[in-house]
Order: sequence, then C-alpha cells, then structure tokens
Amino acid sequence: MSKDQPDKKNTSLRLESKMHKALKIRAIEEESSVQVILERLIEEYLSNTIKLKKLKK
Repeated sequence: MSKDQPDKKNTSLRLESKMHKALKIRAIEEESSVQVILERLIEEYLSNTIKLKKLKK
C-alpha cells in the first residue's frame, strides 16, 4: 500500500442493474467515481447516526 493512500478494505454489494447504471452515470456527470460517492454517503449516514444517538442521551 502506498504511503499517501490510507489503509482501505474491500467490500462488495449487489445493486439492481438500473441502479448500478444510474450510479455510474451520476459519477461520470460529477467527474467522480462510484467509490467516492458511496464513501461520502456512508460517512454522512454514520455521522447522522452518531448525532442522533447523542440527541437521545
């Protein structure tokens, strides 16, 4: 692993083919990648989950 890339783990998921195609198209439109989009969405989801837990305390 290179020095400038943090330790990352692989995962896989299954998407409906139409959803997968739409996601790839969206990534191209945003000049991004599916990986970057999914990482951003997961970070947002996890951040919101943590905020909700703090509010419930």
